[in-house]
Amino acid sequence: MNMLASRGQLRASFIRWALFTVPLIVLLGFLAGMVGSPASEWFQSLAKPDIFPEPKWFGIVWTILYIMIGLSVAFVASAWGARGRTAALIAFAIHFLLNLAWSPTFFGAHQITLALGILAAIVVTLLVVMALFWKVRRVAALLLVPYLAWVCFATLLNYEFLRLNPDADGASGGSQVERVRIGN
Repeated sequence: MNMLASRGQLRASFIRWALFTVPLIVLLGFLAGMVGSPASEWFQSLAKPDIFPEPKWFGIVWTILYIMIGLSVAFVASAWGARGRTAALIAFAIHFLLNLAWSPTFFGAHQITLALGILAAIVVTLLVVMALFWKVRRVAALLLVPYLAWVCFATLLNYEFLRLNPDADGASGGSQVERVRIGN
């Protein structure tokens, strides 16, 4: 016998991992999205690029993508003994921390330029993750293709927000600086 686990055991391992990774990734994405809001006065005051979709689509698309990301991670995590599994999961963890940092940076801190840099790092690290996932489970890498497309679109969108709103980069919620003179 040259198999470590039967197909049924591998399927059960994947299901167990998916029951953990999918809700975790959806929850973390939701929590990161709660920091700052597209409904904020700052964001509402920004000039919107022509390619900006209706806001309702963001929640729908991100939910679907986070489910696909969770399934992708479950495929790799359930590949016990696969060469490169640990490196792939570490690379994903680093990548996902960047993903989670974008919303608080853009919507919370109003740092459009820094958010664009984070998106560039997200794209680069995602390509690394996809290459590492490909070596472990090809289906895991393929599940990330729509995510890559969306992140590239988000990068373009972020760039357009910066181009149209250069004075809003780093703005603090629309409040003005008040100079106070003490004495004569």
